[in-house]
Amino acid sequence: MMREFDVVIVGAGPAGMSAAIRLRSHGLNVLVVDEQPAPGGQIWRAVETVAATPVGEVLGDEYRAGATLAESFRRCGAVYEPGTQVWQIEPDWHVYMTRAGRAEVVRAAQVLLATGAQERPNPFPGWTLPGVLTVGAAQILLKTSRQVPARPVWVAGSGPLVLLYMAQLLRAGGRVAGWLDTSPAGGWRRALPYLGDALRRAGEVGKGLGWLRELRRAGVRRIRNVRGFRALGEDRLRQIEFTTRDGLTERADAQVLLAHEGVVPSIHMARALECELAWNPRQACLAPVLDAWGQTNRPGVYIAGDGAGIGGATAATARGEIAALGMALRAGKLDQGSAAAAAGPLRRALDDMLRLRPMLDAMYPPRPGVFSPSDDTIVCRCEELTAGDIRKAADLGQPGPNQIKSFTRAGMGPCQGRQCGYTIAHILAEKQHRSVAEVGFYRIRPPLKPLTLGELASLDIAEDAQ
Repeated sequence: MMREFDVVIVGAGPAGMSAAIRLRSHGLNVLVVDEQPAPGGQIWRAVETVAATPVGEVLGDEYRAGATLAESFRRCGAVYEPGTQVWQIEPDWHVYMTRAGRAEVVRAAQVLLATGAQERPNPFPGWTLPGVLTVGAAQILLKTSRQVPARPVWVAGSGPLVLLYMAQLLRAGGRVAGWLDTSPAGGWRRALPYLGDALRRAGEVGKGLGWLRELRRAGVRRIRNVRGFRALGEDRLRQIEFTTRDGLTERADAQVLLAHEGVVPSIHMARALECELAWNPRQACLAPVLDAWGQTNRPGVYIAGDGAGIGGATAATARGEIAALGMALRAGKLDQGSAAAAAGPLRRALDDMLRLRPMLDAMYPPRPGVFSPSDDTIVCRCEELTAGDIRKAADLGQPGPNQIKSFTRAGMGPCQGRQCGYTIAHILAEKQHRSVAEVGFYRIRPPLKPLTLGELASLDIAEDAQ
């Protein structure tokens, strides 16, 4: 028999856990599925086992706070199925998923996408070499495996995650060979219009300044105004080459390079469901268009957390609870007045949490090279296509991203365009003298994640339909 739920939540990070707890308090039957083996999402990954260890001390109070929420989530009564991949959602809502090698479809009255964020695609020459990772990947290794690189690492990029990870790495006994700071000059000048709001979040600003002080005390070499960089080597990373704003180019030996240019909402599942998306110029990415409760233009489909717009863990929990109240209202478990009264404090808290975001977006825009990589830069790792390959294909008329996919196979690999979609759109926009919003993004087709024939064969729809 096909299982049925009032709500299926995809993702067990801050938003998904918070939503599940609130939904269960209103008596809804909830299924939470997540790809990871334990709750926490990316930001609180492995928090149940790590929070109370020395690594938890290294990761800080913000990380350890996730353990309390995870404990409440475990007790809330939601059906929780980790190690599960959702690969298709169909109207009415039928959610197709795979767990332990077997596929299943469940029916939900409503669906909440709490899939979080991903690191912004950041192609540069040599980024596919062994020894080159993203900062987020290195932080995951620290959280889950307590791995600290044995050799000094180079870090290239900008933004809060870069500062946080370097501070955590130093506390864990690691070493930073140098920081290629790619944030454009004049960050504080760009931040001035937002300073009043930011000062109301002085504690958050203080954390960032504290991380900078840790780097200075450790003697970390900071190279400012880096315009571009390359990873060099044949079999693995051997050197890095970087160019500063004044045009000077330097080389340095390197065995580990960590790169990062911010995070963007995960939009693939929303895009596959044809939810309305809009271009966010501040964060240079697409974000879903939502109503006051987090509902998309597809009735019954909600989005919460960083997938609704980058805001961080505490903002994600508030968004998860607000979406849960909206779903309870739609399910008839709450009346309009009760839902509004419960949501009021959450909305005020969320507005306060997001006050710092405009200043951060102004201070740490992605470097221009992210949007216009050199011709020799691989932009689609799955199909080994360079920016030059895409530019040549773009000369064939005025193709959109989906035509480029047909011409070159870019976006057809296992990542389904997660790593190349924005880069392709920016290259086309540059060639066609249009905005990225006009160029658009790939259509996303199922399966959303790789699926074996054996897994597909295990799905007995006829039996489930009885």
